[in-house]
Amino acid sequence: MVSIQPQNSQIDRLMRDRVVLITGASRGIGAATAKLLSRHGAAVGVNYYSSEEAAQQVVEEISSDGGKALAVKADVRDSQQVNAMVQAVSEAFGAIDTLIINANANFPIAPFVDYRWEDFETKLLGELQGAFFPCKAVVPSMMKHQRGCIIAISSGLSRNPGEGFSAHSTAKSGLDAFVKSLALELGPHGIRVNAIAPGLTITDATARLPQEHKTASAQFTPLKRNGMPEDIASAILILASDEARFITGAYLPVSGGDQML
Repeated sequence: MVSIQPQNSQIDRLMRDRVVLITGASRGIGAATAKLLSRHGAAVGVNYYSSEEAAQQVVEEISSDGGKALAVKADVRDSQQVNAMVQAVSEAFGAIDTLIINANANFPIAPFVDYRWEDFETKLLGELQGAFFPCKAVVPSMMKHQRGCIIAISSGLSRNPGEGFSAHSTAKSGLDAFVKSLALELGPHGIRVNAIAPGLTITDATARLPQEHKTASAQFTPLKRNGMPEDIASAILILASDEARFITGAYLPVSGGDQML
């Protein structure tokens, strides 16, 4: 007689006893990832910058499902706020062993000839500060425990730029290089570092794009649809779990086949 395991059985919980910090987790990809990783056993720090109500809703949903989560406010571009956030999550759940770098640095969509340096600089610095400071805060503990996982949310535009996205493409390309550098340096300490590159995904961040652009992108994609936050969250779960224990320095497109390497 075949025994069928319940969906939430221990054998299915890929993140059991893990402590995860997700930046920009109040909405979109971050929120979907927080919920999914919690269902797989992780305690989750739900970072937000201004959307406190949305972050608390994510925490409440996780708690009502039997999980553990904490909403933590911090501007990831500020090292002191990041350090305080990491301390709060660590005091609540234990040492952070998984970091998802997801916070979005807003930017204008405009042709390069119309771009102001101030806007370009803000995007570039914001993207890299949002990766640098959280990594600086969690890596020492990961090195101490000789175990850790860092996943940065990049973009398909880092390798295949689009018109009007010069700042975004440049910033995400820098993030990709940062991921590879950390993968090289931190690998000997048991820390894996990877990047996930979503295709066009339906979130608040893409709400300003014209519908015709989204429709055209879906038609160009082999799977004939745009991505959803849950699609990206599932890829994050795979890379974060020990099932991906020999994967580091990778750039994984999650785009329905829009980007093939």
